Amino acid sequence: MELSVLYSRALCGLDAPLVQVETHLANGLPAFHIVGLPETAVRESKDRVRSAIINSHFEFPDRRITVNLAPADLPKEGGRFDLAIALGILTASGQLPVNDLALYEFLAELALDGSLRAVRGSVASAIAATTSGRRLVLAQESAGSAAQVPGSKIIAAADILTLCAHLNGRATLQSASPDNTLAAAAYPDMADVVGQTAARRAMEIAAAGGHNLLFCGPPGTGKTLLASRLPGILPPPRSREVLYGLALRDIEGLPTGTPNRLQRPFRSPHHSATATSLTGGGGSPRPGEISLAHGGVLFLDELPEFNRRCLESLREPMESGEITLTRTRRRVTYPARFQLVAAMNPCPCGFLGDPERSCRCRPEQVQRYRARLSGPLLDRIDLHVTVPRLPPSQLLSRTASAEASAPVQARVTRCREIQQARQGCSNAGLTSASLHSVCQLGKKETRHLSTAAQRMHLSARGLHRSLRVARTIADLEQQDTVSAPHLAEALAYRQQTE
Repeated sequence: MELSVLYSRALCGLDAPLVQVETHLANGLPAFHIVGLPETAVRESKDRVRSAIINSHFEFPDRRITVNLAPADLPKEGGRFDLAIALGILTASGQLPVNDLALYEFLAELALDGSLRAVRGSVASAIAATTSGRRLVLAQESAGSAAQVPGSKIIAAADILTLCAHLNGRATLQSASPDNTLAAAAYPDMADVVGQTAARRAMEIAAAGGHNLLFCGPPGTGKTLLASRLPGILPPPRSREVLYGLALRDIEGLPTGTPNRLQRPFRSPHHSATATSLTGGGGSPRPGEISLAHGGVLFLDELPEFNRRCLESLREPMESGEITLTRTRRRVTYPARFQLVAAMNPCPCGFLGDPERSCRCRPEQVQRYRARLSGPLLDRIDLHVTVPRLPPSQLLSRTASAEASAPVQARVTRCREIQQARQGCSNAGLTSASLHSVCQLGKKETRHLSTAAQRMHLSARGLHRSLRVARTIADLEQQDTVSAPHLAEALAYRQQTE
């Protein structure tokens, strides 16, 4: 008997493994073999399946059982095969009719009493099952999240006995309903940020165009405070971003049952993070921080303290919006369209250029510190912003008030709608070919940009990114053309932290 357990081809890059079960008359003691590169958790399913079948009042065959997990060259892991193996045994032994089992996918771990337990990857599997036109059987705990996939047919079962009654036609399990207990997104508010007018302006531009952002300033000036407010001024995520974010968190084993799924992710790994934890990987490739930040913000505090190899691994995903992890037996591609926000001190002690405290660093120390960041990486960051120290009188002023996130988000959303209607993507996602048609410059603006690019020694990438930022500034002002003031402001963000 053949049953299948579906992985997501879209997110995991794997084919659908088949669970083939055969029973033979045993010569002596009955044996239960699982072949097809099973890992420890899969090999242990023999005991879970046997106990679940017996405790569900079925007969465990007194025969030699061989379970083949195909394809044979793909390592199998986890308890997701338990339910398919158990149903295969029941079908091969004649206790369960075949009927339309080929129309189903089975994905659940079995407890010893026969109840079904949730496993990782149910949302990604629901995406693939919907694409192939099959119904997906899951444990009740994961059915609500998987049912969020549009067009999916998810069946939630409490235990194997109830499921077999459904497959026999003696009872009916209803399709699971999507878990729609969604609450309004709750983000830290921009009203908490006192002063820092230039940094707030740069954040609005970054949010409006999807640009990467670097804050540089002494310790304690509010760089982290500012970065944590960026998700709150981004437009609400689109349904596809919500779905992919849910699938990625489910693959990683993070909670997916929270009522607030409309909140954009904000990932802030420590500077001791490894390259694998940032980009994903491992023996069985899992998504990393850049994929978990898909559709949201990846914040790297103390940027020069990160390992050089870790930072360089971000360069390709920052351009392509995805990460491909290649291993000996598999190749997995995860989405990774994140918005990078980084923060750094101007020098090792942090007080270079601070009017309040003198810097203790020697010039060669400052040079080595900044040399930890490669030119190609900095070239991919569109906005470089200095965050200065504010006087205590301004910080303690009771009359000081700042604009809240709501009106800023409204302006950003309107700007994104303009870009979506014009080119179908954010300004940061413009290709080089479409950039020139969207940002047609006059002779004066072309001469101004060319002169500034030569003086600032901008690369082709830096030039194009400055032009994208200028297009965003013009969109915020609802201007159809990019003028010289827009270019001047965009170019100023390329040299503030130099």
